[in-house]
Parts: sequence; structure tokens; C-alpha cells
Amino acid sequence: MEFSQYPVDALLKITNRPDLVFTEGQGMWLTDHQGKRYLDYLQGWAVNCLGHSPQCLQDALVKQAAKVINPSPAFYNEPSIELAALLTENSCFDRVFFANSGAEANEGAIKLARKWGKLNKNAAGEARYEIITFNHGFHGRTLATMSASGKTGWDTIFAPQVPGFPKAELNDIASVERLITDKTVGVMLEPVQGEGGVLPATREFMQALRKLTQERGLLLIVDEVQAGMGRTGELFAYQLSGIEPDIMTLGKGIGGGVPLSALLCREEFAVFEPGDQGGTYNGNPLMTAVGAAVLKELLAPGFLQSVKDKGQYLRGELLKLCEKHSLDGERGEGLLRALKLGSNIGAQIVDIARDMEPVGLLLNSPRSDLLRFMPALNVTKEEIDQMISMLSEILGKIKG
Repeated sequence: MEFSQYPVDALLKITNRPDLVFTEGQGMWLTDHQGKRYLDYLQGWAVNCLGHSPQCLQDALVKQAAKVINPSPAFYNEPSIELAALLTENSCFDRVFFANSGAEANEGAIKLARKWGKLNKNAAGEARYEIITFNHGFHGRTLATMSASGKTGWDTIFAPQVPGFPKAELNDIASVERLITDKTVGVMLEPVQGEGGVLPATREFMQALRKLTQERGLLLIVDEVQAGMGRTGELFAYQLSGIEPDIMTLGKGIGGGVPLSALLCREEFAVFEPGDQGGTYNGNPLMTAVGAAVLKELLAPGFLQSVKDKGQYLRGELLKLCEKHSLDGERGEGLLRALKLGSNIGAQIVDIARDMEPVGLLLNSPRSDLLRFMPALNVTKEEIDQMISMLSEILGKIKG
């Protein structure tokens, strides 16, 4: 099948892609090279928090591109200062470092924690460096963040792993406490495990974890690369539990579609010295101008409440599907939700949905028995209804 004027073999194969090229996108919709439209419930894996090509993103890019694109991170630039101020004014954090991807932000968090552990040694005068992470967690694809992740099989792909990441069980505070040693410097987790199958940490667990880390003099690091930026109905997922972490990472939604991420920390943990951390594009004004535009949209009156309302609506419609097709239930927070299928039909559903005519549906199955939904935060109820109707049609054919 000819679907591009260029040879696709020039791309390094890192995933199995279908034979189509997306050429346009608007809101919840994508259009391919043949003009077919797709209702998109991936949104770049929770990246396009305002949908495809929102006007505010277009305006920010055009306006900033006419001013300055890259003055070098050795100098201040206005968009990065503005975005840092917006983030600290609306969170419990005081300092921000901008990067390009969630993995890079998480790598920075690991480095910051280890630097703090070097300055705040244990009773024997030794640096602390171990960070307790969680089975089924996902923190990125660098060697350190893969080692921190609890994804099955990742301990052997690029072995040996980076040491120092013992694994606990989400929502089991005793499993965390058992792993604490004199080498432990902190605990790092996703408030909602996205790649693990949309597994939320309970309010009680997050509160117990905050208490335990404070009592033991440990850092609490929240990876909100997927769950942050309004995805759960709160601006940041840690706010669901009424706690204040020490370090937070953001990615995906903060750029609304452009490569941008952030590492945030409270003042007492801002221990990097000049030369400890950096990056050619950190704080790039073109990207941070977009980030500021995105964040202003999320902070607009009523926006986050609308995410909560539509999250509840999606939850209700998914539960109706469960009843109609004898599925195992749903879970999630806000507009990050999962449908438990009860059998290993996830990949089959994804393929059938994409190939539907005349309109396709883009879905994600991070586990074979599960579908994950990551719509734009401004998705409409009509677009939720349309997805539910299409998915119900597929389930009816598969399950009979």
C-alpha cells in the first residue's frame, strides 16, 4: 500500500505502525492521508490536553516565533519566567526546571534527590541514594527511569539496570516501610499509574505515604507526567489527597502537543548548583510560551470543574457498557480512565475500532484486558456518546 511519497524504511522501527499518515487534526479529530476521519481517544497519550491544534497553541507559537526562538538557556527569557511563576503560584512548589520530555524531568528528579541525599547523609555519614518506586510504575525510557519503572521485563532489556530503585506495591504502605534502609533518600510514584493500567493511589495511601516520608526524613516525589495538568480534574493529582510533596514532575499535557516538561521542587530541596543540571533546550521560549498559554486555559473559571463533570459522565457511560456487555468495571480519575474488559481482547478492539468505516476510533490498550481513555480535557459529551456507541458496536460483534 502506497501511503507516503517518502520511504518509511528511513524511520528506525520502534513500534508497529498501521499504514496510514495523519495529515490534519482539530480538537478530538484526526484526518489521514486518504481523508478518513478518526475520533481520537489517545490524544498523543494524554499529551493534547486541549485537543489537536487548539487556537491558543497556534497563536502562542506564531507570536513567539516572530520574537525569539532560542537565546540559549544561559540567559533568561520572558516565557520561561512567566510559566515558572504560573506553576509556582498554583502549586506548593517554589522552583522550576524546564526540560523536553517526561523522562528527562524524571531523570532530573532522581538526580536532585540523590544530590540532596549526598548533602543530607545517614547516621553513618554516608550519602543516601536509594529511591523506592513501585511495581507497574512507569517513569520513562532513559536507563535510570527504566530502572525506576516497575514495568515487567524492563529489568533485562538493557541490563544491567541502574541500581537503587527497590519496588513497593501501590496502596500498600507496609510494603514501602519494609524497604526503607539507611540508604533510602525518597519515594517516587505516579498518583495514577497510567501505563500500569490506570491504577489510582488511594487518598488514604497518599496521606499515609506523606506521613511516613516526613517521619523518616525522606523525599516524596510525585511523577505527574500523565496525571498532572488538569487530567484528574484537579490541576495536579497530588491535590486530590490534600498533601504537599517535595518534588513533582510534569510532561505531556504541559505542552499541549509540543515537547515540554518540568521538574518542580520546594525551596529547601532546590540543591542543584550551577553545572549540576542543564540541557540545550531547557526553558526554550517557543515551548514555554505554549506552556503558559495551555496553563492559562486550564486555570480559566470553570475549566477544571468541567473536567470533573465530564470524567463522571464518562465513568457513568463506561459502567453502562459494563452492564450491557458483561465487562469487569472501570476505574480512574477525571478524564484518565480505564475499562476492564474481563478477557484479552484489548488489541483486537483497538484494531477493529481504527478500521471502522466511514469514521475510525483511536483507542489504547496498555494491557491486553484493558482499554485506556485519554481524551482532550475539552471533549464534549456528544463526543463521549459517539465513542461509547462505536465501542458498544465493537463489543457486540466480539462478545456476541
